[in-house]
Amino acid sequence: MNITDAGLPGVKLLSPTRISDDRGFFSETFRQDVLTAHGIAVSFVQDNHSHSTAEGVVRGLHFQSPPFAQAKLVRVVRGRILDVVVDIRRGSPTYGRHLSVELSAENWQQLLVPAGFAHGFCTLAPGCEVLYKVDAYYSAAHDRGLLWNDPALGIDWPVTPDAVILSDRDRRHPTLAALDSPFHYSEEQAA
Repeated sequence: MNITDAGLPGVKLLSPTRISDDRGFFSETFRQDVLTAHGIAVSFVQDNHSHSTAEGVVRGLHFQSPPFAQAKLVRVVRGRILDVVVDIRRGSPTYGRHLSVELSAENWQQLLVPAGFAHGFCTLAPGCEVLYKVDAYYSAAHDRGLLWNDPALGIDWPVTPDAVILSDRDRRHPTLAALDSPFHYSEEQAA
């Protein structure tokens, strides 16, 4: 498995190896010892599976506040998505900046999103299935979000606001300027 910095402090792009033959392929998609060897100290406790029926579905931008803040390891097993993270750690040199990467069943890449980032994605094909591991259990009382199309974020979403398929909840999240982020940046998070 190849692990590289994705462009924001602490965000990593993982590229698992696929061994293919005439039957198909085999891949180790997660190994705790490999993450540990790369200095990634995270212990996942819950797996989530998202299915989106149409192209143009946006889910996000979501996060959980402490003490239920979540790191996520995101991958696509069917279809393709534009995966987006936004740094919401106050005091971070990249506060408010975003990173977007295409994840697909074909490219087989994964994105490791540390706590302190809002996360979301837009489906680029119908029938997308996204799997992600989290290191804290879901807590409705700590479930928060950031407005997906806040102009201050400058995210180039592949869908317009009038065509997007979005939950009512995701339409009501605050902008970055109105967000009271519970996260604070520290130098250890830059690794």
